[in-house]
Amino acid sequence: MNIFLGPAGSPAKSTLEGIRVVKELGLNAMEVEFVYGVRMSNELAWQVGEAAKKLDIRLSVHAPYYINLASSEKEKIAASKKRILESCERAHYMGARLVVFHPGFFGKRSKEDTHDMIKNALDEIKKIIRERKWNVELAPETTGKHSAFGSLEETVQIAKELACELCVDFAHIYARNAGKIDYAAVLDAVAPLHIKNLHCHFSGINFTKAGERNHLAMGKPAFEPLAKEILKRKTDITIISESPVTWKDSLKMKQILKQGYEFDF
Repeated sequence: MNIFLGPAGSPAKSTLEGIRVVKELGLNAMEVEFVYGVRMSNELAWQVGEAAKKLDIRLSVHAPYYINLASSEKEKIAASKKRILESCERAHYMGARLVVFHPGFFGKRSKEDTHDMIKNALDEIKKIIRERKWNVELAPETTGKHSAFGSLEETVQIAKELACELCVDFAHIYARNAGKIDYAAVLDAVAPLHIKNLHCHFSGINFTKAGERNHLAMGKPAFEPLAKEILKRKTDITIISESPVTWKDSLKMKQILKQGYEFDF
């Protein structure tokens, strides 16, 4: 069983320094955040990747928030594709296999039309990734707002159709379901995808009837039941903390997991 834990974003002033700090903290993963735009050169991405290899830190990338592959404006769809592709390029150079992103919003479209638009856009992106021989995989994320495409069922379906991976954000699922989550059911839902190492986000969350409002430190949903389920199933998993205290909550998760299983970092 392989478990990777770490923060969303660098726990230091720079991404490069963050790799070293993650290792010193006793963690083994980090998600490089491009959420407000891709502002890293390929050269720096390569340096980050080399540092991560030396220290055995598993990297992933989160693409910018400004993505809507189901927009009513063609320019916004084109810009969204560009942002995902820029994230994929940097991920390739840093050796980060997964690129996580929020696919889009329903707007006035039906769920079916939104699904089709997003699927077609991602098909095009996958084709470009293959043409450019980038060693990366798309990972659409479960989203927390009802206005956004990305329920667990929608995300699993699109991952199945595109033969790609996904990112399970447990807090988003909890918010979408008005403060309820069945971890066993979530893991059962993604099992048919046969993912070697399931990529996930975890944090506490504040929500309204519309869904996600903002991330919080660990508390609700509780992590302990998920830890028990992971250990019982011997699930290979990466859990990225998106709480306001990312690395501190990553260490809390490590401690909880180690109570039930001695795994080596």
